[in-house]
Parts: sequence; C-alpha cells; structure tokens
Amino acid sequence: MMTDTLAHELLRNPYETFKLANELRKKAVGDIVTFVVNRNINFTDICVNDCKFCSFRNRNNYVLSIEELKSKVEEAVDLGCTEVCIQGGLLPNAEIDFYVSILEAVREVSKKIHIHAFSPMEVMHMARNSKLTTLETLKILKEEGLGSMPGTAAEILDDCVRQQICPMKLKTQEWVKIIKEAHNTGIPTTATMMYGHVESWEERIKHIMLLKRIQQETNGFTEFIPLSFMWKNNELGAKAKGVSGFEDLLVIAIARILLYPEIKNIQASWVKLGVKLAQASLNFGANDLGGTLIEENISKSAGATSGEFISPEELKELIIRAGRIPKQRDTLYNILD
Repeated sequence: MMTDTLAHELLRNPYETFKLANELRKKAVGDIVTFVVNRNINFTDICVNDCKFCSFRNRNNYVLSIEELKSKVEEAVDLGCTEVCIQGGLLPNAEIDFYVSILEAVREVSKKIHIHAFSPMEVMHMARNSKLTTLETLKILKEEGLGSMPGTAAEILDDCVRQQICPMKLKTQEWVKIIKEAHNTGIPTTATMMYGHVESWEERIKHIMLLKRIQQETNGFTEFIPLSFMWKNNELGAKAKGVSGFEDLLVIAIARILLYPEIKNIQASWVKLGVKLAQASLNFGANDLGGTLIEENISKSAGATSGEFISPEELKELIIRAGRIPKQRDTLYNILD
C-alpha cells in the first residue's frame, strides 16, 4: 500500500500526472531547457565493492596517471567545457592524499573549470582509509578546490533494497549524513535515484520524499536525476531488465510533482534514456538534458547505446525541435548564454 495518497493517485491516473508535471515544469522554470558542457573522467575501474548492478568494475583494471588525467582536463578546456565530472572505483588503499592529488592536477591545468567530483561512497572510502571523519574529509576537499559533488551511490535509499543490490555500499543514513554534511560545508550536490530493478513503486516514492525533506532542510541539491537501470553485463541484469519508456516518463513526471517546489531542476539523462526519449521527457516534467559528457564509460559498459558525446549544437537543436528554449548553464545552473 502506498504510504502517500498523492503518489497513489499519480500512479492511478498517469495521463493526468503527465499533464500536471508539465504544468509544474512550466511554473517552476518556464520554457527554458538547460545543459552543461562537461567532460566525464573515470580515473579507475578498480573497485573493492561488489555492487550487483555494476558493469564497469574491474573490466580493464586501469588507473589513470596524473599526466593522463591532466591531458583529459586540457582537452576539456580546449573544447570549452565549464565542468569536469570525476568519479572512479574504490581503490583498496586510496587515502585523502590520492583524491587531493586529483584535485591538484585539475587546478594545475585550469584555475577556472568547475570540479564536480566524488560520490558520498568515495567520500566515506577516503575518510575510512585516512582515519578521518567524513566531515573533516569534505572540508579538506572543499579547501583543495572541489566545487560540487554528484549525489550518486544513492541507488534506492532503502536498506532492504540496498542489501540486495549493493550490500557493501554505504547505508541509507550514511548517504544522508554525508550529503547533509556536504551541503552544510558549502558543497552543493545533485540528487539521484537508480530505478527499474528490484525496488517497488513505494520504495521509489519513499526515496523521492526523503530527498524532498533533505532539500527542505539544506537547500543543497542543484537537481534531481532519475537514472534508469542498465541491465547488460552485470549480475543484477539476470533478475531485472529495466523498465519501459512509458515508465521512465512516469518516474520523471512523479518526481517533478513530488519534488515541487523544493527541487526545480529535473534532469533527463540522454545516455540512459536515449536521445529521443530524453527529448520527449521535456513534455513530461524534465527541464534539463545534462551534459555533453565527451567520455562516458559507466553506462556504456552496461549496454547504453546512445553514445559517449553529444555536441552543444546537437543539444540545442534537440531542445528547439521539442519547442523549448535552449540555454547553456554551468554546474550550479547559472545561465551562460
């Protein structure tokens, strides 16, 4: 039974839900659809965790050198990126100094580019290895140039689900604690939800409502990004094959309604959804198409076929063809054009 009457009604009447989501999108952000010019850098695929949904872990057993990392940042700067998004597997003994060296390498190349890096799981990992608290760790990262964090490692914020899909990962309350600490330290984050595997609609709703309560307390989320489960080349794919495009749109629409007005930016991931469904989602509550990415490895290894890069010009054209106004933004949703 749904614990939330509104959510129950939204599921019973999807076409009314779609209509309401589009109305609230217009009320929250108007007809502007944003995107960021960014580059993904996955610095290692070596990981001590055993998440059942991961298709990226230990495939090539690589660790980027500092020079390789700097080269990728240089390419990003040359291509006009305003952000580098940096995440990686959990190297067994990586301490805070290792992560600081990544931030220092980026800053050696560019003082201006925004560093969006390190999930709450990575923060917990480096803190544990360094015998620091997560709050102490976050303060060091901020001092060394970290601009914002991806709110990944959230998956579904329910420990029964987490025990099935990522038993070694941080627990729900640990994720919440680190996110709140980041926000209170002046590090904004995204909010995410990976859905379409073993979770129920009720667990999705609980997840979204928890994000809403955090935002009411901290106002530190820049956006909500629903991430449709990619089922190829991973253990969880034997149990779940993801959801339909209709359900993808319903997740976006319900998130728009439940998170209104606290989180005003709802992102459609063109990597996960495919370009055309992401474009369609702009009529179902979404107002952001994410980034150009340039190098996307994690979804690709799980079977995503939409590519690793989409140019700013292509994104603008997609948005215009959907009847919206394209605007390039920075990581924190300041309009740049």
